[in-house]
Amino acid sequence: MRTPESAYDRRRLRQWLAGEARADGVSRRDMLRLLAAAGLAGAAPVALSAPAAASTADGIVKSLPADLFTVRGTNAETRFASLAGTGYHTPNDRFFVRNHTATPVLSAADWTLTVWGDGLTRDRPVEFSLADLKKLPAVSRSAFLECAGNGRAFFTRQQGQSVSGTAWTLGAIGAARWRGVRLADVLKRAGLGRRAVDVLPRGLDADYVTADGTVLGRVRRPLPLSKALDDVLLAYEMNGEPLPYDHGHPVRVLVPSWIGIASIKWVGDIQVSARPLYSPWNTDFYRLFGDAHPDGGSAPLTRQTIKSAWELDEQAALAAGVTHHLTGRSWSGGGGVVRVDVSTDGGTTWNAARLRDAPRRDGWVRWSTHWRPKAPGPHTLLARATDSTGRTQPDATVHNTQGYLFDAVVHHAVNAV
Repeated sequence: MRTPESAYDRRRLRQWLAGEARADGVSRRDMLRLLAAAGLAGAAPVALSAPAAASTADGIVKSLPADLFTVRGTNAETRFASLAGTGYHTPNDRFFVRNHTATPVLSAADWTLTVWGDGLTRDRPVEFSLADLKKLPAVSRSAFLECAGNGRAFFTRQQGQSVSGTAWTLGAIGAARWRGVRLADVLKRAGLGRRAVDVLPRGLDADYVTADGTVLGRVRRPLPLSKALDDVLLAYEMNGEPLPYDHGHPVRVLVPSWIGIASIKWVGDIQVSARPLYSPWNTDFYRLFGDAHPDGGSAPLTRQTIKSAWELDEQAALAAGVTHHLTGRSWSGGGGVVRVDVSTDGGTTWNAARLRDAPRRDGWVRWSTHWRPKAPGPHTLLARATDSTGRTQPDATVHNTQGYLFDAVVHHAVNAV
């Protein structure tokens, strides 16, 4: 079943603007104040962070060696060069970390999931332990997970535009083999009612507090019931292992092809509602604001966009007069990638890369090309993907103040020596 997302987005946007939807945790007055606090009335330019030498970061449990990660505040970006030769799935030890607060260290034995709300046929909450979930039919799915701000730094670097938020390059993505249970099976077991329209998972991490001291509560974001019943998982394994702490242990939501914020980590409860639900994470954040977008912002973001990345450090030194085997990955939230064209001369000429994987929904493809730089000096590598819907990466991305969904062809600088 395919989710009618465009209709959902238009309907929810009208309901929000008309005041007909429940806005959990934020008033209209607070919304305006928070927009200003978030920098949407005049966002500051992104400052690119240098790779961190530290092996750890505040609020992140796993080790973050500098050859694998760039630490960005409470987050850790995967260095794309570290994925070369690792196979299709991103190893857990180099999967990016996106935290709003800090990773909670939770006990799987003590964990419970509470499902509640007026969208159920029962008038009381229903609880599931991890053991209860594992009694339901298990499902495995390979899917990428990507932050909506992945590529944000290139709004400034390539397009000279001001945006706010973490200055990710292209490493806020990873693909894994997830195992868990279908959210649809859990909702049906809890007593899903005919009046249900929205499902709101909420994490067990600490309350998120904005720079001006506003407490927004724990991270939560609603899903339309049609998506929740389609392909969403409650995952408890990642690449054949129990979920690591930083990636949602013991159970997280996995929403394939949607922006990463929809895949709530450390899920503790799920509200099933007979009315549309909202939270700050689909009203103030994760929408498109700016001159090119509607007054009051776009509809809440859902599907990811299309991107390509070289498995090579920026400013990498490559020997001139030697043939190099270069690799990369491309992906799209709209469909499988069917073609990748590459240029080694800044876009003057293009050639088709060799695809190593079949196109798949919710996945990426690995690709390769050969290049022999003739003479020493700077060079610009480009990669441009096309997906099964016919969408191709553009030369520039339409600006939005929070720097979401950058999809333009990235200019990757290297040096022949």
